[in-house]
Amino acid sequence: MASAKKKRRRKRRIRIQIILIILVLLGLAYYYLGGYAEEISQIKEEATRYVNGSNTDTFKTDQTTTIVDINGKELASMNAGDESYYLTYEEIPQVFEQAIISIEDKKFYSHNGVDYKAILRAIIAAVRRGEVTQGGSTITQQLAKNIFLTQDRNWERKVEEIFIAIKLEEKYSKQQIMEYYLNNIYFANRLYGIQAASRGYFNRDAKYLTLSEVAFLCAIPNNPSLYDPLTNMDATLERRDLILQNMYEDGKISASEYKSAIAEEIVLDVPEDETNDYEETYITNCAIRALMAADGFEFEVAFDSDEEEDKYDIAYAEEYAKCQEDLLTGGYTVYTSIDPKIQKQLQKAVNQELKSFKAKNDEGIYKLQGAAVCINNATGYVSAIVGGRSQQHDGYTLNRAYQSFRQPGSSIKPLLVYTPCLELGYTPDTIVEDKKIEDGPKNSSGTYSGKITLRTAVAQSKNTVAWQLFEELTPVIGFQYLLDMNYSHIEDDDYRLASALGGFTTGVSALEMAAGYATLENDGVYRAPTCVMEIVDSEGNQVEFERETKQIYKKNASRMMTSMLETVMQSGTGQGLALEDMSCAGKTGTTNENKDGWFVGYTPYYTTSVWVGYDLPKELTDLQGSSYPGKIWNTFMEKIHENLENQEFASYTKELSNEEETQ
Repeated sequence: MASAKKKRRRKRRIRIQIILIILVLLGLAYYYLGGYAEEISQIKEEATRYVNGSNTDTFKTDQTTTIVDINGKELASMNAGDESYYLTYEEIPQVFEQAIISIEDKKFYSHNGVDYKAILRAIIAAVRRGEVTQGGSTITQQLAKNIFLTQDRNWERKVEEIFIAIKLEEKYSKQQIMEYYLNNIYFANRLYGIQAASRGYFNRDAKYLTLSEVAFLCAIPNNPSLYDPLTNMDATLERRDLILQNMYEDGKISASEYKSAIAEEIVLDVPEDETNDYEETYITNCAIRALMAADGFEFEVAFDSDEEEDKYDIAYAEEYAKCQEDLLTGGYTVYTSIDPKIQKQLQKAVNQELKSFKAKNDEGIYKLQGAAVCINNATGYVSAIVGGRSQQHDGYTLNRAYQSFRQPGSSIKPLLVYTPCLELGYTPDTIVEDKKIEDGPKNSSGTYSGKITLRTAVAQSKNTVAWQLFEELTPVIGFQYLLDMNYSHIEDDDYRLASALGGFTTGVSALEMAAGYATLENDGVYRAPTCVMEIVDSEGNQVEFERETKQIYKKNASRMMTSMLETVMQSGTGQGLALEDMSCAGKTGTTNENKDGWFVGYTPYYTTSVWVGYDLPKELTDLQGSSYPGKIWNTFMEKIHENLENQEFASYTKELSNEEETQ
């Protein structure tokens, strides 16, 4: 019986060897006959240069990325971590090495940098499942990729990774490679290396962690977005258990150690850290997304199914994490549109208007909050962004201006209802009827005005008129305008008439609202909101990425909407908020029970959106679009328009040309 088993194992080994030989022969044939010999030789030469020019310092230093403001002055700098967190091989607890080998590369001490059988298994698995489900890279290959190569996914990069890995094994000992690897792998949340991860998640040095905590950390690098313990604790724990099981099966831990580690509760102790400025968090996000675009990632906001959306979210998280790592370590120079003077004035306006509200939550954060975004209409780039009130607080900084989504109230009407209807043939002078609607909305005043012009309906924010027009337009058509401007949280349940009044399921962000109104000012041409104008890599090469620009509304419809929004400021719900010597247009927004207040408006120079409300929505009796949000808008816009010459908005035409009708 035993002899038969040995024969079967021997036959299996022979079959594997035959397959490997065939693959090698096919590779060689393709190499020489396919015309790639010269290209691969060049890749090999480059790999050799990389390794020959390396030393221990190569594996210690990451290049710092620099952020530059609109004036060319440095705003901030960022990198992966602190070099003082580097541990030598002797300082690394052996259990870390055992855990990472058990899950990532069991043959680490026996291969020459490449595990060809592992690559074969990955290929077979990919063929069977139609996608890559397991990796074939050794620890040495991962080190080669992290230190010397980009995150590109192509055959050239993979071939060079293999060549570098082989050369690394020739130059450095296994212990050195393990040291370099454990000090450079990414543990999510800007933490690189086991010491940074130990301090970042447990607030202790690596040498003081338990077996269970070590396995928990070693679960993260395989997919830092999927196994991020701050957002996916259950997934991280599941992989921790797999690592512990592997260690037990490999004979690295005893049965009692395994059972104890599995049963141990993981309690994170994330140390308090410096709060990022609102503009810095936004700049980082914009820069990462720019790198994603440069890498070919296609952003989406609408999906045909939940499954499709889930698949996109996973791909987005993985690409985001990859590009975040690249940004932190790549030594880029990021040129932004952030204007420090405008940023200061916007933050000051938010702080001053809300200063009387001193109540804080259990974490010490002001309960009543505000957010605002200012866009330069000449370029469409963000000049300033405020994600909340200023205060001394250690910990995570929520930038409400682009990370929080709230119901927009009537401020959404011009984008969702009125401008689309102007494209259907309505004009500011069209007569509409403000009347009571069965099972419909009421006006905030509780009264109805009968037959009035559309201009008057907009100025007085008549809910009944918006409801009727939206019913005629249909929610499907109306929401397509928002989707075309990348409004990211439009839900299936939003396709209802109540949305004409801003009753969304999730809501919109201040950034999205600023971009939408800036589109009206720009004759209906949408420019994707961002503050990143240019990125240059460490070698002085410009990173190529496209900024989305497209026509959303017809030019004449946009100009008619602007004219009606001027009336809002002169005699409507925004009366008293108009700038003294500058043309301006805007709209108020107030949600049910006064939980959210909005004011969004623009001049020929700038567009600014302002939101005020509680993080946990609740009523604020005197909150309206014209109260705190409107006053913030007015104070800020008056300040930044000082010494600017008044400009009039372009006039609309009452009779359209054929060209305009087909635009």
